[in-house]
Amino acid sequence: MSSDIDLIFAFPGKGETRGGRRALDNQQFFIRLGQKLIQALDQITADGFVFRVDMRLRPYGQSGALALSFAALETYYQDQGRDWERYAMVKARVVAGDQRAGQVLMDTLRPFVYRKYVDFSAFESLRSMKAMISREVRRKGLENNIKLGSGGIREIEFVVQAFQLIRGGRDRELQQRELQIILKELEALELLPSPVVGELRDAYVFLRNLEHALQGLEDKQTQVLPEDALSQARVARIMGYDDWSACQQALSDHRQRVATHFSNIIATEDSEQDSASGVEDGWYELWLAEMDEPTALSWLAEQGFENPETSFKKLTDLRTSRTVQTLQTQGRRRLNQFMPLLLSALTEVDNASETLDRTLQLVEAILRRTAYMVLLLENPGALTQLVRLCSDSPWIASLLAESPLLLDELLNAESLYTPPAKAELQDDLRQQMLRIPFEDLEEQMESLRYFKKAHVLRVAASEIKGTLPLMKVSDYLTWIAEVVLDHVVDVAFANLVSRHGYPRRADGSACDTDFAIIGYGKLGGIELGYTSDLDLVFVHQADPQLATDGDKPIDNAVFYTRLGQRIVHILSTQTPSGQLYEVDMRLRPSGNSGLLVSTRQSFEKYQLNDAWTWEHQALARARGVAGCPDTLGRIRGASPRAVVQGQRQDRVAPGGGRYA
Repeated sequence: MSSDIDLIFAFPGKGETRGGRRALDNQQFFIRLGQKLIQALDQITADGFVFRVDMRLRPYGQSGALALSFAALETYYQDQGRDWERYAMVKARVVAGDQRAGQVLMDTLRPFVYRKYVDFSAFESLRSMKAMISREVRRKGLENNIKLGSGGIREIEFVVQAFQLIRGGRDRELQQRELQIILKELEALELLPSPVVGELRDAYVFLRNLEHALQGLEDKQTQVLPEDALSQARVARIMGYDDWSACQQALSDHRQRVATHFSNIIATEDSEQDSASGVEDGWYELWLAEMDEPTALSWLAEQGFENPETSFKKLTDLRTSRTVQTLQTQGRRRLNQFMPLLLSALTEVDNASETLDRTLQLVEAILRRTAYMVLLLENPGALTQLVRLCSDSPWIASLLAESPLLLDELLNAESLYTPPAKAELQDDLRQQMLRIPFEDLEEQMESLRYFKKAHVLRVAASEIKGTLPLMKVSDYLTWIAEVVLDHVVDVAFANLVSRHGYPRRADGSACDTDFAIIGYGKLGGIELGYTSDLDLVFVHQADPQLATDGDKPIDNAVFYTRLGQRIVHILSTQTPSGQLYEVDMRLRPSGNSGLLVSTRQSFEKYQLNDAWTWEHQALARARGVAGCPDTLGRIRGASPRAVVQGQRQDRVAPGGGRYA
């Protein structure tokens, strides 16, 4: 009703005007345009004004230029953007002018707002912002301010925006502006319990209605409760209450619930210090080199480090390394907070020195990405899980150092030690990939690699904990591979169809992939290990004499060859997240000299008439693992038993010997 509008002015690029009496630099032109716009909206006339305009959210605030180029805005947010500006940008949108160019700018700035990793530094910055606001409330006596005071609108916004900034880069459904929609998403993603979401939603509606009542009463921008009896009675009546005391009681109840949820979700600085006080001062003194070497060695030995000399040297080498010495102030502060907590947690395992050596791999990997340290600082349970897993498994320690994103999996111990069955894996992957278009192949590949590593980590953790029997480990690893292969087929097929149309069957109908992957070896035998490669054979049942039905048709045979190549590419290419799976295609008909993809008929003919006996032996463990259900069914129905029993048992291997 009486809200002001927060604006930022931007223009695409540098240059100068043409066609006027005098040329103007683009920036000067748009600054003057902005000034006239503000004047038209904000200037008070006999009829009042349109909107109050607030430009303080622009880069550099009141001292900054009124209008900046897209490039200047991007540079500013990348190099100097502050945490509170990330919060402000969550709600930013293009409201006027060139909508298409404005959307390009918003897409450019999205990585500043939403980080790809789980960014728990948002809690740290939010805590600082809340402390600053609380000091202002106390200094100015704003306890009756329903926006800034305890349990007010700002605390609800902080809770919601914290989750957006922490997880928005991964859960794209959180990249929206409307608070109530985000609350629904937080409930759907199980990031907040339903009762908490309900109470926050009810409080937000109540407080916003009360804010509108206050502003309508005084026709100005205010969130302060009235003190005179008449205004209080009028506000109570607007809110639907008979008297002010009933309205005030409802307000107090809502604010109390909001304040409780805020403190539960975002610990205050005081509670953070209390939790950190559990760490003995000796760990701080050791890490900060306030102990001499003999004292440090004695301390480490007393705390259960089996090799104090090696541990002390490792810590000294890390502290004096060039990377640590050149850390910025914030990074150094976070490291100095984290290391004593890590050292204290190491005393809970039997092989503290060995585990320290393993965890330092991770510490060195995240020195320049200290948001991961904040994740562990904010979640002591995750730090405990990290130490235990690294203590039990050097392989897990290396996996986490290679992919620190996986630290997110340590936040929920229940899911960490309970790997999902195949149906749940399929649903999990589907949910993750819904937000990534098939044509964005790079993002698809990165997400698939994270999915595989995250679930392999769960399997390994469950094996160590004993919640997954050893005989079941290979089952779960095989299910992960099958789910990944199914999705890769869909992605590769959709990618090719968008260019060339659908391949066709003999009757002219379009193929619904009509493509199957046969797994051999450990994949076929459901015996995959943590680092196993995949022995694959590709088969299709389209008519090889026909072509696709798109604007740029190609022969079916060419289509399926490219499909096979694309699948191998997605699986085996090295990306920043590593390789999905190493693929071995040598078991296909005629080996490396054969076609990458065979028709179903030619595959069966080869197995019956031309395959070596060792290929029949390999076929005994083969099975369809991914692709079109109809094609897989036809392959299963081709009676491989007759092939395996050996219609051509007189065929000898290339080396001249016979196989039993």
